[in-house]
Parts: sequence; C-alpha cells; structure tokens
Amino acid sequence: MKDIIRNIEAIIYASEDGVGLQDIKHVLQEALAIEISKEELQTFIDKISSKHQSEDEVLELKIINNTFQFLTKSTYHETINQLQLHRDKKKLSQAALETLAIIAYRQPITKLEIEQIRGVSCDYSVQRLLEKKLIQIAGKADSIGKPLLYSTSSQFMNHFGINGVRDLPQLKDIVTVENEIGEVAE
Repeated sequence: MKDIIRNIEAIIYASEDGVGLQDIKHVLQEALAIEISKEELQTFIDKISSKHQSEDEVLELKIINNTFQFLTKSTYHETINQLQLHRDKKKLSQAALETLAIIAYRQPITKLEIEQIRGVSCDYSVQRLLEKKLIQIAGKADSIGKPLLYSTSSQFMNHFGINGVRDLPQLKDIVTVENEIGEVAE
C-alpha cells in the first residue's frame, strides 16, 4: 500500500499541468501491473492529501479543474515569488541581450530599425524584454504606419545599477588596443 501511495505521489509530482483520476489509474495499472478501482484510488489520494496537510510539508495536494497537482503552500508564496524574480533577472538569451543593447544605445527606436541592425527578426526578443519590463513603449514614430518606439525602462536602470542612459559604457571604454586591426595612424 505504501508503494502505491508513493507511486501516486510521484505521478502527481511529475505531472506538469495536473493529472486526472482516470490518468493516475491507467498509469498505475500499466506501471505496477495491478488492478485498482476508482474508490481505492480516491482513498489513497485522500491519505496523500492528509499527509501533506502537516506543517512539516511544504507542498499541498490541490484539485484544480478536476486534476491533482502539488503546489507550494501559501505560507511560502513570498519566498517562491522572490525566486521567480531572481530567475527572471538571469534568463536573457544572447538575442535578447543584443536587442536590449541596441535599444539602450539607440533609443527611442522602432522594431524595424532594430531588425536592420541585427539582420534578423526580433519579435520574440522585444516581447520577452517587454514582459520582463526591461523596455517600454515610448510612443509612436512619425513615419509611415506609425510604428511603436521602444526605450529602456526604470526596471532596466535598476537591473543594471545605473542612473540613466548616460551611465552606459561608451564604445571608447569597451574597445581596447588588443581589439584594433592594422596599424595606428599618427
């Protein structure tokens, strides 16, 4: 019986979007080669739910849209929120970083201008940067079609620890003698 309970917990835990009673039953029967009724299964799930109500447990069993999921207890929501914020700050792809750099140095700028500089579509990168609130819509250009203009946001300044665009490193600060090609003209 303990083995069945652990297997049910494993199934629910491994499920990304929750798992229904019928799916749990099917998986158990296939994996463990056992016959189990819905009533027996519900009894096991009730035991799992009771176990996770203990203060020693971080997760609780929830039923959402007739599926079972393990979710973090509300006591830990602030901690989990900080983890998500921390992760969100870290995860920028190379393409998103390039797009962000172009926006930072050329703002306000349209998506078409960004794409002309990068040479590839930047729809996803711009959307991701907007979601992370690192850039913002700064208005509309006066050109044909009135495309949106993008600029960096205050979140961008906070994230990179700068007071304004003037604090961004200048090209002369980045280029070193080692990076030069050819002879220096006198």
